[in-house]
Amino acid sequence: MKREALPFHGVKVVDFGQYIAGPAVAMILGDLGATVIHIDPPNGPLWDSPANATLNRNKLLVELDLKSEDGLAKALALIAEADIVIENFRPGVMKRLGIDFAALQQARPELITVSIPGFASNDELRREWRAFESVIAASSGVFTDMGLNRVLMGVNPSFSPLPLASAYGTMLAVSAAALALQARVKTGRGDQIEVPLASAVMEGLCYNSIKIEDYPLRYQTQREREIERRRSEGLPMDVTYDDLQAFLDPFYRSYPCKDGRSFYVVCPSHKFHAKRCLQTLGIYDELVAEGLQEEPDTYLPASEWSSDVSLGVYPLPKFWADRISERMKAVFLTRTAKEWERIFGKGQFPGAPHRWLQEWISDDHADMAGLMIEVEDPVYGKMIQPGPMAWLEESGEAMLTPTPRRKVDFDEAISNLRAISSSLPKVVAASVKKSGWLEGIRVLDLCNVIAGPHSVSYLSRFGAEVIKIDPATPLFDCWNTVIFGMTHMRGKKSVLLDIGSPDGRKLFEDLVRSVDVVVWNATDRQVQSKGLDAEGLKKLNPDAIFCQLDCFGGVRKGPRTNYLGYDDLVQAATGIMLRFGGSMETPEEHAHVGTIDVMCGFGAALGVAAALYQKQMTGRVGRARTSLSALSGLAQIPFCFDYQGRAPFDEPSGPAARGYDALHHLYRAEDRWIVLAASEKDLSRFRSIEGLEAVADMTEHERSDGLSAILATASAKVWIERFQNADIGAAICENIETIRVATAWPADGTPGTERGSYSFSVYADHPSGHTVTHLDPYAVRPTHSEIYARMSAEKYGASTREVMKALGLSDTDVDELIANRTLSETWSGEYLPS
Repeated sequence: MKREALPFHGVKVVDFGQYIAGPAVAMILGDLGATVIHIDPPNGPLWDSPANATLNRNKLLVELDLKSEDGLAKALALIAEADIVIENFRPGVMKRLGIDFAALQQARPELITVSIPGFASNDELRREWRAFESVIAASSGVFTDMGLNRVLMGVNPSFSPLPLASAYGTMLAVSAAALALQARVKTGRGDQIEVPLASAVMEGLCYNSIKIEDYPLRYQTQREREIERRRSEGLPMDVTYDDLQAFLDPFYRSYPCKDGRSFYVVCPSHKFHAKRCLQTLGIYDELVAEGLQEEPDTYLPASEWSSDVSLGVYPLPKFWADRISERMKAVFLTRTAKEWERIFGKGQFPGAPHRWLQEWISDDHADMAGLMIEVEDPVYGKMIQPGPMAWLEESGEAMLTPTPRRKVDFDEAISNLRAISSSLPKVVAASVKKSGWLEGIRVLDLCNVIAGPHSVSYLSRFGAEVIKIDPATPLFDCWNTVIFGMTHMRGKKSVLLDIGSPDGRKLFEDLVRSVDVVVWNATDRQVQSKGLDAEGLKKLNPDAIFCQLDCFGGVRKGPRTNYLGYDDLVQAATGIMLRFGGSMETPEEHAHVGTIDVMCGFGAALGVAAALYQKQMTGRVGRARTSLSALSGLAQIPFCFDYQGRAPFDEPSGPAARGYDALHHLYRAEDRWIVLAASEKDLSRFRSIEGLEAVADMTEHERSDGLSAILATASAKVWIERFQNADIGAAICENIETIRVATAWPADGTPGTERGSYSFSVYADHPSGHTVTHLDPYAVRPTHSEIYARMSAEKYGASTREVMKALGLSDTDVDELIANRTLSETWSGEYLPS
């Protein structure tokens, strides 16, 4: 298949990006068919890494000195041919070099510019900071309270090499560029977009920063209760890894297998998964005989349950958690992890063996599905790289054979751009009214858990109208639906409908006919069973774009394509949990809820935008795809590659990791932890820092102890001020709670884009009856388009009657369908069951 079939064929991109986020945005646009010219300084990229081979595939590389008149003139000439221009420097840097995005966009209203600074341009305190990945992570609370395990073990803060800020920033920025591109077809106007990485990482961790006042005790895990107990009693956080296992839920933990490899089980919260698991393990009947029950309605207040336990609800009481775990441990030792993987996959309940990244890169499924691809790089030769992050089913095959990066001179670069005629129809008058990029688009959301529903909630901030369908009788417990839903149900109308019943199926088909986009996180098997495969959807609504997310899917089919899974299982399968835990004996989930989920949600939004653009430009209706596994490559982009002669896979790992080396490291100041993010190139700058003059003359062996001793003599605030004055990357390790308290405002109907790098809103009148504090929808900041502050998540089922009446049903019709359980207007008496 040729690249001409890709959705962004004919789109021209100029990429000034360095490090990760900027080049990654352009890489993804190039993967989807755009022609990309990448600009490096005369001495090559600022970050010398094999990862650049991935980040610069499908690009022509030009070296220009932007500080010279000739280099600037050539850069402006390239921009004059471009549809999209990307940069990721500190605010104001490009303008000082003579490339003023605001002026360029004013002269060419159709131009789309994307800026990805470390901190927001309206962040008076931090916008000039040298914002390396770890500086943003520390400032944004990523390294502190990094997972319940680490808090209990007293490993706080923790260092992780995963570039989460850059990964989230990449997906937010590339989806924004694509959404602006498809909107431009209708309005003729481009946009000037900013996506600060600090804001992006906060959006990625938004499920970890929500605060619900009077949070019911039933949702607190054993680990949360133990942390609270130790804090209230003044006890140390010194739980060992082995002792920590006693606080884990049996359906949310790792088990050693016969071959010594650990297997991760993630079966909580679902009506059937935990039961299938116990039945397959052969221990369900004996546990039931001992009193294990399944409460028929777990949405009742826990005080009204017939028992103190219900299978399929998270978390389980300690008595039952311990009893079930002990039985499961014994059974897992009877088979290898590979055997269990097949048993779980074929049995349709989630679990996966732990693998190292090096194993995942060469994994049979990753290879067959196109999640890992081969590229013949001019420097490293045959190289394995992550495959596409998002694709359209009809053209994805063309993305599996990208062209390797290639250096060219300016003349060849500009001739390549000029050879492409404008991909837009004749530009219409730019719209005067400020509106969202997705104004007038209707979306049907069939998703559950986090990745899928988050993607659609994200689309709603740009003006899309969203109808969310859930079953009339819930499949997931209220921890999974209501708690997560407080975030991803914002901006949606909620309908509870049994689409498997005859009457429900007819109503479902009517809804499908009424929308422009349908989104579902489901396997191919599930999609086909509901008649939403390409042939089935064409009969219902030939104009509708279908977007599918799953766990292990790729452009091609692989042996595990139809296996069920969640974020945690991808962490296990791709090496993230082994890196975080440090060994096969000590695997740990990577800190925060939704590490890859939210990233994948933004990937789905990108797919929808690409399909909308293709439809507008060619009339072809595409089916967008992404998966958690596909996005795991972006989350590990600095080290997710292999080639002959590659250096060992020895990136920082395990709870003892504090950084890359003595100059890029977590240190304890007199009062607080800080991160220092420097390199050998910065040593001369230390001579100007009071108290650290001698560091430049220390040997590499002496630096760690020397810096530890010196930095402990003054406060974190003092050191950060000194480092910033010397233009050395450094930051205090903040925590999310402190950031939330300092930057929360009463909800005022605005999206928070004017409030710097961090912004929360407090909803005192939340429909749940609880006061809820949410991160604002603020990371994507267009100049000419609207971002809408989404309404609070309504109670599940609250819009059932309204939506059904819009389909032509009367109140009597709705009442009858509720009586026969085809429809429901609520799952529970309380919004958040107590």
